[in-house]
Amino acid sequence: MWRYFCSMIFFLVIFVVLFCGLYFFPTKTVSLIGEKKKLNVVCTISMITDVVKALGQDHIIVTGLMGPGIDPHLYKAREGDVHKLADADLIFFNGLHLEGKMGDVLHAMNKKIVTKAVAEVIPATLLIEGDFRGTFDPHVWHDVSLWLLIVQEIQDVLIKHDPEHAADYLINAKNYKRHLQDLDNYIKEQIQRLKPEQRILVTAHDAFHYFGKAYGFTVVGLQGISTDAEISTNDIQKLADYIVEKKVQAIFLESSIPERNIQAVQKAVQARNWDVVIGPELFSDALGDEQSHAETYLKMVKHNVDAIVKTLHKE
Repeated sequence: MWRYFCSMIFFLVIFVVLFCGLYFFPTKTVSLIGEKKKLNVVCTISMITDVVKALGQDHIIVTGLMGPGIDPHLYKAREGDVHKLADADLIFFNGLHLEGKMGDVLHAMNKKIVTKAVAEVIPATLLIEGDFRGTFDPHVWHDVSLWLLIVQEIQDVLIKHDPEHAADYLINAKNYKRHLQDLDNYIKEQIQRLKPEQRILVTAHDAFHYFGKAYGFTVVGLQGISTDAEISTNDIQKLADYIVEKKVQAIFLESSIPERNIQAVQKAVQARNWDVVIGPELFSDALGDEQSHAETYLKMVKHNVDAIVKTLHKE
């Protein structure tokens, strides 16, 4: 009888311990049964971070190194960034020398961690030549049809490294691609509001040539493809001459470029007895924040198109 009573007490204690563990420490109990570790993904520019989040959703952990308004041409990796990169399972970056200051760090990481330069999957025939022979313009996200290729690449890489959630990645990518197709159609519809002679886009630096090629704009930048280049007085004077000659109505700021550069062009144009307005800020190399309503890739492109068409459209 005593042995039976002791056995009952023993099983009761075990039951209470298990119950308390499940009730008060559920996360520890789940970890004991071997929950699969989520992919730790690090991205450089905010446009890529946005796509990876949209495709991966709850199945991955995503860290973006460059936030709103950050110029990737000039960005230098900080100590904290190196630690984040070293802890990653996957690293997505644009490539085509966009992350110039981080190039050595990213190439070093490639020896231990899978790194993907997503823009480099685009066929060379679709790329625009860069400032120097043998280089290409890295700003591919301004052509939505090219960005579709980037989404496909990110989808394939995620599936390869996390096949268990392949079905979800495919569904998420399919939905995102549909939004991109709708956006591409929207841009083409809005551009029709502008006469051919109004389709001249003058910006702070040469970030919009893919946009121009895709949607029929002549694009002129004060600075070269990389913001690392110096701006001379001669550059300002030449651009002012062009604006007056073509009777350009507006020039545009960029979120990652100092406003004073465009203001200098405006003053040079006014000295030639032509009035050019400074249009709204465009997002060229980084997404905006929620206040700007350009915090996602889809919203950023729509913001840019609406700002360009509204400013350049004259009856």
